[in-house]
Amino acid sequence: MEIQLPLLHQGKVRDVYQVDDKHLLMVASDRLSAFDVVLPDAISNKGALLTQISNHWFEMLRPIIKNHLTGIPVAQVIPHADDDLKQRAVVVKKLKALPCEAIVRGYIIGSGWKDYLASGMVCGIQLPENLKQAEQLPETLFTPSSKAAVGDHDENISFDQLVNLIGQDRAAQIKQVSIEIYQQASTHALNNGIIIADTKFEFGLDDDDELVLMDEVLTPDSSRFWRASSYQVGTSPESFDKQFIRDYLETLDWDKQPPGPHIPAELIEKTAEKYHEAYQRITGKTY
Repeated sequence: MEIQLPLLHQGKVRDVYQVDDKHLLMVASDRLSAFDVVLPDAISNKGALLTQISNHWFEMLRPIIKNHLTGIPVAQVIPHADDDLKQRAVVVKKLKALPCEAIVRGYIIGSGWKDYLASGMVCGIQLPENLKQAEQLPETLFTPSSKAAVGDHDENISFDQLVNLIGQDRAAQIKQVSIEIYQQASTHALNNGIIIADTKFEFGLDDDDELVLMDEVLTPDSSRFWRASSYQVGTSPESFDKQFIRDYLETLDWDKQPPGPHIPAELIEKTAEKYHEAYQRITGKTY
């Protein structure tokens, strides 16, 4: 439905509207992006599922860290909001976003695995020899990145660079909180058949200069979820996200520039099933 509020930002997946000086309306769309390109096909209910997964985690992690949710019903700021909008939107506090992403890795995979093969390190952190692909790391790693300008890619940075960016105390706080959140979430997920291999968090500061967890948290889009029952060290485990779609796109003669190609319906359906299953396992509910 059309939203009669000023649109502040349209991201690849989420749209952010101004409610007033202190509040924003964040709406997760069903848009599908891969390789930083929004594709022409959407995944039905994806925005609602991601929003509800995030809300579940925000509530669970409240004892560790404040979050951006206000508890204000969507219908209070959009009086004629339909059920779909109520499921995919949240009214959040307006925060001063910190210029970094907190990436936490519990397993070695993806760019971390490539790093390790080349240098024996991940983001400058020395690791033991002879680790295998997808192996659980001896300890949880915190590997921050800088937030790039729109259109650019985020860049991995060292902890010292993070200190230069946001200060020693804040950097140490983010590292500690990020690892604590990841470890608690991993335990919950594993008890429900999901391994969270790695994830990213975003933080902002409120009017009291306190750290607040914001944006999207521990979803299949911001994390790498694996099915625990089929997980095997030495392989690249199947994930709960749009990896099917990325794999398909890699087979095409496409330069990864807009416009993106259409995706076969069966792949869209398969991906939608993954999002539903992740929601069900994490929240214990069916959508």
